[in-house]
Amino acid sequence: MALRTRRYDMVVPHIASFLAVVALTVAGMPDGLSSIPITGPALSSCASEPRFFSCENTTPIKNTCCSPTPGGLVLATQFWSTYTGLEKHGQKLPKGSWTIHGLWPDNCDGSYEQYCDLSRQYDPAPSPAKFPNGTLIPPYKGPGVDTFIRQFGRKDLLAFMNKYWINQGAPNADLWAHEFSKHATCTSTFDVRCYGPSYRKHQDVINYYDAAIRAHHHYPTFDILAASGIVPSNKTSYTLDQFERALTSQIGATPYLGCTNNGTVLSEVWYFNHVSGTEQYGTFKPVESSAASSCSKSGPIWYYERSRGSEQEVREWVSRENVD
Repeated sequence: MALRTRRYDMVVPHIASFLAVVALTVAGMPDGLSSIPITGPALSSCASEPRFFSCENTTPIKNTCCSPTPGGLVLATQFWSTYTGLEKHGQKLPKGSWTIHGLWPDNCDGSYEQYCDLSRQYDPAPSPAKFPNGTLIPPYKGPGVDTFIRQFGRKDLLAFMNKYWINQGAPNADLWAHEFSKHATCTSTFDVRCYGPSYRKHQDVINYYDAAIRAHHHYPTFDILAASGIVPSNKTSYTLDQFERALTSQIGATPYLGCTNNGTVLSEVWYFNHVSGTEQYGTFKPVESSAASSCSKSGPIWYYERSRGSEQEVREWVSRENVD
C-alpha cells in the first residue's frame, strides 16, 4: 500500500485547512480530496529478468517477485450458485454472470499450499481449521477486509466485489478474507517484500483483489456458454461434453468443471493457466485442467436457474439518447 506524503510546516492560513483535508485522506480517511493510491508491487527490476511462462522455466527463478513460485499453476475459479441465503440483507447474485471464487496459486505438479503466512491471516473461519500436523490456524478476530478496501478509498473495488464476488450463507467479506489468507499468502508475487520500502499495510490485500477480478474478466463463463445455446434452465439438462466443448472452443484448453449432487448439478469452474510475468499484470496462457471433473461423464447435468429473488441486475442500461 505504497503512499508517500509531504509535510508542509509553513503555509498561508487559508491553504492550511485544505492541506489538512488532503493529509487525512491520504492517511485513509473516507470521502476526501486525495487521489487513490497505487497498490501494485514494485516491479521495475523485472524488466531485466528473462521472460518465460510459469511452470515452463528451465532455470530457477532468481527474482520471485517477477514470476509466481512455487504456485506457478494459476487458477481463476468461479461459482454458479442459485441463492445466497442472505437475500433479505441485499446479498444477491449477479444476473447474467458467474461469480468469483478466487485466484489460486497451485504448484506446478497440481499440489498446493494453504495459509502460508499467519501474520496475514484475516479469515474469521479458516478452512481447514488446522494444518496436517495438527497445528490450529487461528481464526481472525479483527476488522473485516472490507475495511481495508475502504481505507484505500477504493469504493469502486468494493462495489464491484459486492456485485460479483458473492458468498453463500455468510457475509461476502468473509469469503474475500478466506481467499486472500488461504491462497495469496502462498505465492511469491504477493509477498510483502515485493511492494518495496514504501509498503503500506494491506496493500497486498487490495492488489490481490484487483488481480482476481482481472483474471475473472478473462473468462466470461456465462456468455461463452450462452453463445453455444447453454443457458440456465430448470427444464433442460446438458452433458459434460457440451459444457467442455463450448468452453474449450473459446478458451483453448479444457477447464475443470465441478458438480454437486453426485455429479448432476453444475456448481463451479476452474481455469488453469501458466503466466508470463505476475498474476497481477502478466499474460495468462490457458492449460489443460490437472484435475478430473467431478461431473457425471455420461448422465444429465443440470445448470439450474437462480432462485426467485436471488439475483439482481448489475449491468447498467444506457439509453440511446445518452450515447448519441
